[in-house]
Parts: sequence; structure tokens; C-alpha cells
Amino acid sequence: MTSEPLTIYEYLANLKRPEIIIDAEGAVLGRLASYVAKLLLMGFRVHVINVEKAVITGDRKMVVASYKLLLEVKTHKNPYRHSPHRPRNPILIFKKAVKNMLPKDNWYGRLALKRLRAYIGVPEEFKGKEAIKIVDTLAETLKRTEYVTVAEVAKELGWKGIGL
Repeated sequence: MTSEPLTIYEYLANLKRPEIIIDAEGAVLGRLASYVAKLLLMGFRVHVINVEKAVITGDRKMVVASYKLLLEVKTHKNPYRHSPHRPRNPILIFKKAVKNMLPKDNWYGRLALKRLRAYIGVPEEFKGKEAIKIVDTLAETLKRTEYVTVAEVAKELGWKGIGL
């Protein structure tokens, strides 16, 4: 007897602990970030593994150029203090996407962001545990076939990479 994959809300209804492990492999970055932001606002502690394997849809050159755009912004003041900072690490790229979907003008958004943990690869503590994939976020369901992984964007921005 084959069982249908659970939606995220059915999974949450059966959950006993307020802690979720999500596998980001093959998921679209923006869609995954919106689901994670919603879970954080509900009060769950969210661990996202394989963040470097999430994808960003669009032409490779266009996506990399848009991420490099803020690297070229100059300032006359101290650039380390006053210029906009673009994350170059896949973890920070994902966290910034989630942070931009949380409330910015109150303490609740900052508190929710503290409940988020993102990892490159699968850490030892999560090897035996079940990680869910959110079906709505997978890039396989899209008509567009052009996409680039977060690790490739991070490499283009200057990330040295761990084991990649």
C-alpha cells in the first residue's frame, strides 16, 4: 500500500516536539525561505541541512550578476562599517533570505530568527534522524529548467568552500 507524501501541515499536526529538520536539496531558495519563516513565526525550532544544494531559478549569468551587484557599491566612509554587506557563505545567503521574510520592526522577528539553524551538508547529530523535504518548494515541479545552486553563487562571490 503506497502512501501519499504528507503536506507540511499534516506533518506538523503529527509532530511531538517543536523541532523540525528540513532537507534543502533541490528546493527553490525563495520558496523554502518563506516556508521556514512561517514555521519560525509559529514557534518551531528549524534545522535546515544541505543549504548549499538549494537552487535559485533563472539564467546563471543573471543570477550571479544580481548577487554581485552590491559588491560593487562604494562609500567614502569606512566601508566595513557603512557599506551594505553581501553574504558570501551559503548559510548566510539562506539566512538572509529568511530574515527578509520575517517582521523587521519588532522583537518577534529577531526572536524567530534565533530559532533557525542552517548547515552545509548533514552534520553528525542529524545523520540518523528523519529530514523532511517540502514538496511545494522542489525545483522539479517548475516548468523552468534553468537554475543555479547556492554553492555555485557563493563560489562566484568568493566563498572558499568546504569540501566542494
